[in-house]
Amino acid sequence: MGIDNPRRVALQTLDACLGRKFPLDRAFDEAATNLEGRDRAFVRALVATTLRRLGQIDSVFEKHLKRPIPKKALTARNILRLGVAQLLFLKTPAHAAVGETTALATSRATANYKGLINAVLRRVAEAGASSLQDQDAARLNTPGWLWESWVKSYGRNLAYEIASAHMTEAPLDLTIFAKTSKKWAEILEGELLPTGTVRRSNGGRIESMVGYHDGEWAPQDAAAALPALLFGEVTGKQILDLCAAPGGKTAQLAAAGAYVTAVDANERRLNRLKANLQRLELTAKTVVADVLDWRPKTPVQGVLLDVPCSSTGTIRRHPDLPWIKSTSEVKALLPIQAQMLQAASEMLEPGGLLIYACCSLQPEEGERQVQQFLKNHHEFSRQTITASDLPGIPEAITSAGDLRTHPAMWGNKGGIDGFFAARLRKNT
Repeated sequence: MGIDNPRRVALQTLDACLGRKFPLDRAFDEAATNLEGRDRAFVRALVATTLRRLGQIDSVFEKHLKRPIPKKALTARNILRLGVAQLLFLKTPAHAAVGETTALATSRATANYKGLINAVLRRVAEAGASSLQDQDAARLNTPGWLWESWVKSYGRNLAYEIASAHMTEAPLDLTIFAKTSKKWAEILEGELLPTGTVRRSNGGRIESMVGYHDGEWAPQDAAAALPALLFGEVTGKQILDLCAAPGGKTAQLAAAGAYVTAVDANERRLNRLKANLQRLELTAKTVVADVLDWRPKTPVQGVLLDVPCSSTGTIRRHPDLPWIKSTSEVKALLPIQAQMLQAASEMLEPGGLLIYACCSLQPEEGERQVQQFLKNHHEFSRQTITASDLPGIPEAITSAGDLRTHPAMWGNKGGIDGFFAARLRKNT
């Protein structure tokens, strides 16, 4: 089999994710460079499904093993995973799922497992959907470190709803920059959400959709579009967007009339932000700098800080995250987030607003960071968020007056990413 064989590319991608802890997007882009069209789509769907249903898949094939496959035999294990995903979730014909997947076991590290892989996949094919009966899918597909943290933070029932929501791929959300969102919802055959986002449940190739090249809209999850709204009227105001790339919030603020300075330490990502702004025909100043070291020449009226985080609120879009992240990685981010929050606070003029945000479901990255900051900074106070700030999603406002979304919200509308944001005012 050549390197361009789709299943071989899927195996390389999965090995990179689960072996080298590469993000799915990076692993896929590196492995699938020579694939196009249907083959590329098949590989993406296969790997994403395998990761999304990993716990169920492992539980299925492990029942057919007399002894566990050694941890060092990761590639052999991943071949089995891809085969089971095809048989039980992608409904691939058994002869292709079994035969062509088994044929991947050609390397020195996997050849000894070829017979075992073939036998196990045949048994799974024979059992069919009955293999999934009586499984606790939501729990199986959630690693222990995440499950325990969510139960502790949200309670068992809500943790279960969140985990269940992660088994469904997120819809395609679009932020409309024209004033005619309703019209564009009709043109794009989407639903206009109460917060102004247009949602397409059937997705689609973004670059080929009407209005993309004309800069009428940009892809952005409905939750990610909320923090920028918390400033209220921004026309003519100086706003900093820190850790700004890829630039969705920068574009929102610029379109609303703010003078935006977008700051990011990653020049490559910032260049992507510039390209997006050019397509959207929007203007913002860009600065390549570390937020911890950089300061504006004069204090500004608003700062939006979307900190680097575990991104566990985006698992529907990034099913690799539960398997490549860990508790230790979350803990390592906490002091960096606190330092960035401190730096952001020093950039504001008296009376200015600081929006602290992260796409994490972990309270230690959101609620607790803000709680600790306010405890140490009496010159700041929380400006509580109200239903008028977030039309159509009042359930996202916490008892403290912050924003907290999670994937189990808006279940009848297709869900929403997990996001946290707090609005803080500098009093002196």
